[in-house]
Amino acid sequence: MIFSSLLFLYAFLPVFLGFYYAIPRRMRNSAALLGSLFFYAWGEPVFAVWLIGSSLADFLISLWLARLPREATVRRRSVLIVGLAINLSALLYCKYGNFIAAQINDLLVWRTGGHFIWEKIALPIGISFFTFHKISYLVDIYRGTSQPTRNVFDYLLYICLFPQLVAGPIVRYHDIERQLHEREPTLNDFLEGTWRFLLGLGRKVLIANPLGLVADRIFEQPGSTLPLPLAWIGILSYTFQIYFDFAGYSDMAIGLARMLGFKFLENFNCPYTARNVTDFWHRWHISLSGFMRDYLYIPLGGNRVGPWRNKFNLWITFLASGIWHGASWNFIFWGAYHGTLLSAEKAIGPQRMGRIPVWVSWPCTFMLILVGWVFFRAGDLAQAITYLGRLTAWETWNYSPREPGLLWPDIISHRATFALAFAALTSFIPDFLWRRFGWDAALPAKNSHGAWRVGLGATFLLLASAALANQSYNPFIYFRF
Repeated sequence: MIFSSLLFLYAFLPVFLGFYYAIPRRMRNSAALLGSLFFYAWGEPVFAVWLIGSSLADFLISLWLARLPREATVRRRSVLIVGLAINLSALLYCKYGNFIAAQINDLLVWRTGGHFIWEKIALPIGISFFTFHKISYLVDIYRGTSQPTRNVFDYLLYICLFPQLVAGPIVRYHDIERQLHEREPTLNDFLEGTWRFLLGLGRKVLIANPLGLVADRIFEQPGSTLPLPLAWIGILSYTFQIYFDFAGYSDMAIGLARMLGFKFLENFNCPYTARNVTDFWHRWHISLSGFMRDYLYIPLGGNRVGPWRNKFNLWITFLASGIWHGASWNFIFWGAYHGTLLSAEKAIGPQRMGRIPVWVSWPCTFMLILVGWVFFRAGDLAQAITYLGRLTAWETWNYSPREPGLLWPDIISHRATFALAFAALTSFIPDFLWRRFGWDAALPAKNSHGAWRVGLGATFLLLASAALANQSYNPFIYFRF
């Protein structure tokens, strides 16, 4: 079940919310947990059993870790390593087993001409996100940042809360620990969450989906003959699709949590207005960047080491981020690419970077990000390299379609053209303008703003419902991560 589905919008969500607010306040955590488990188990119940079992194991490890005195450094570290090993080995097996087996088979074919039979592993939805939740919980207890809960149902609710269960944002336990028991949802909270959810729904269904269709059609074409105009339309469509898809999901997750009385931290902040790649990663998938910084970059030494080691730590952190995103050489290269760019910017220094005029730094940053998205979207490295070449195939700039499969209306419809133009316009609006007009405020500052939100929210719901009723294309990009 996904948020942008008619089943969720008109069956699960109204029934769940009605039940959630009808029962006494003291029972709402139980209702949220049961609803979350039902939400996750809808597609594949066996994965829900696995999620509960692995979470119970982590809960017991956290209690074991908390019982050890702070002076028992070796024993506490050993328990933490056990917990991390269990979680990371499960993630490695489920997410990377197929990739590793394929690489070994390729090597065997090359060396011996033979291969072994491997039954492909089904990937549990959201495994990367809830694994990171469990890892952050154990590490924070080890560090003393958080105290472990003694209530197993509270822990299960933290891990399984359905707004953030399958695609984030990554929520730290200490950020919502008090909210598990002391939240007091108000009508304003519910209205704020509803607006945020409908905003995300519109971004996902009305913008990301039509752009995704365009990107898929173009990336499916033979790369060696792809004309320059279509190559640019394809990567621009994907660049805005992945932003509106994932930011739209984050909006829906934050909105749903707000409707339940939880406050999640922001996950996106106008990333395509960034003036350098470092700034981009302060704005894009903020919860992942924070996780990688606190649980990998800083333990490796962070800024406390020499300049070369510091840049290497940064590179390793983003290489790991690429590996986390997917089991293919594309994602490994994408992570190394961003790590190299960030290390180069660190070597140049923030003062020198800040002296670059914005009319130079902003478009250059956007182009660097766009090149990275080619590797993120392409099926393999060979396709990515070929596609990059087509972006500079100037001899095909005046392309005129001859084959029916490459006619402009078949590739990009009027609706998708509008979505692409609207996405570009809104993505490049500086964040200070959003603040100036109050569109990023939790609650409208004026009655007119409130009326606009009601009208736009109702419009988003109606248009998204009509689109969902007439289309089958409705993936969430980050579900596969």
